[in-house]
Amino acid sequence: MLIPPNPRVVVVIPTYNESENIPELIESLLTLDLDFRVLVVDDNSPDGTAGRVEAYREQGVEVLRRIEERGYGSAVLAGFQKALKDGADLVVSMDADFSHDPTCIPSLVEACREADVAIGSRYIPGGGTRNWPFYRRFLSRNANRYVRTVLGMPVQDSTSGFRCYRRQVLESLEMKSIRSEGYSFLVEVLYRAFCLGAEIKEIPICFVDRFRGKSKINSREIYRSIYMVAWLRFWK
Repeated sequence: MLIPPNPRVVVVIPTYNESENIPELIESLLTLDLDFRVLVVDDNSPDGTAGRVEAYREQGVEVLRRIEERGYGSAVLAGFQKALKDGADLVVSMDADFSHDPTCIPSLVEACREADVAIGSRYIPGGGTRNWPFYRRFLSRNANRYVRTVLGMPVQDSTSGFRCYRRQVLESLEMKSIRSEGYSFLVEVLYRAFCLGAEIKEIPICFVDRFRGKSKINSREIYRSIYMVAWLRFWK
C-alpha cells in the first residue's frame, strides 16, 4: 500500500533516566526539515526526564508517562499504539542517547516509500560503529550472525533499534501477543513482520556509543535475547 505524499510521521523515543540527553536530542530533531511529531515514552525516570520533555510541549513534543510498567519493549509498543491511535502513517523508533543520528530520519522515512520497514543499519556498506570497545562490536556482529542463521532473515542488522515502520505493518503485528522485553523485542518485532511478508530495507548509519548516561544492556539481556531467537524459530 502506498503512503501519502506527505505522510504523518511520529518519532517514538523510549526513555529511562535520559535527562542529560533528551533536551539536546529534541532540539536536534526540531531542526529537521521534516513534518513529524515527537513522542517520548518515559518509564517514570527518577532523574526528571519527563519534566524536561514537557518544556517542549508547545513545539509539538509529547511525553507519555508510564508509572507501573517498565522495560524497553513495552515502552516502544506503548509508543506504537499511541502513534497509531493519533493517525500516524509512519512510525520511527530511536534511542535517546545520540547513538542514533537524528539527521538520518529523513532517509529512513524516504526508504519507507518503497519498503514496509526501513532499518538504520551498522553492518551494510557505508554503515559502522564509533567509540565501541572490541567486545561490544564482537557481541553485536555475532548476535546478528546468529539471528540470520537461526531465523533466515536476509537482514544484516536485526538488532538495530533505529527504524521506520509503515502503519500497516504495525497494525498487523498483533502487539498484545509480543512476549519479548528488553532488546530481544527488536528481533521479535522484525521477525514477525518478515513472516507476514514485509519488505525490509537497510539504510547505512554510523552508530555512536553514548557519551552521557549509562547503557541499559547487561549480560542477562544478552542471554535472554539468545533464548528468544531460538523460541521464535522453533516454538512460535
